[in-house]
Amino acid sequence: MTLSRLQPVTLDGGIVRLEPLAARHAEDLARVGLHPELWRLQPEPVETPDDMRRYVERALAGPPPPPHGNCLPFVIVGKDSGQVIGATRYMDIALAHRRLEIGGTWLTPGRQRSGANTEAKLLLLQHAFETIGIMRVVFKTELGNAQSRQAILRIGGIEEGVFRKHLIAQSGRARDMVYFAILDEDWPSVKARLLARLRRSA
Repeated sequence: MTLSRLQPVTLDGGIVRLEPLAARHAEDLARVGLHPELWRLQPEPVETPDDMRRYVERALAGPPPPPHGNCLPFVIVGKDSGQVIGATRYMDIALAHRRLEIGGTWLTPGRQRSGANTEAKLLLLQHAFETIGIMRVVFKTELGNAQSRQAILRIGGIEEGVFRKHLIAQSGRARDMVYFAILDEDWPSVKARLLARLRRSA
């Protein structure tokens, strides 16, 4: 694997479409994303349209370039409405080690438990394992975020451990983070599980 960065790509499913994030999406994301419950356990709150604009700007700027990592952010678009309903991203991309993280995922509350998150994860995982050739996909969430932990377990993530006081929120709160992973050998069974979940939700 010689690429140092991933190129933006659109991933199309039956329920959602993942499109590369652009500055113009800030207004759409603010329209659906200023719900306090979405940001309660995040590193910093997004409470106003200006906060969302800064959130988008930071996502597009990304972390430092390789070898320290990079990211590829997406908006999640509902296929039924054509409207933006959330966001997600590839992050901490280490192509030399065939590893990346899926994170920064949120959906407007009205579209949670609708199959949208399941299909978004399916699209991201399928692209990672079957197109990019990734060996290890990482997920992490805060120890106290029971809903997120259960969601990662449901899609097939294997819990690997807790990193205590691993990150610090903008408020100064220390964040204990739980790490999960899906490996390339896990992917066939995880894919079958996700497809079955989508059939049930349909």
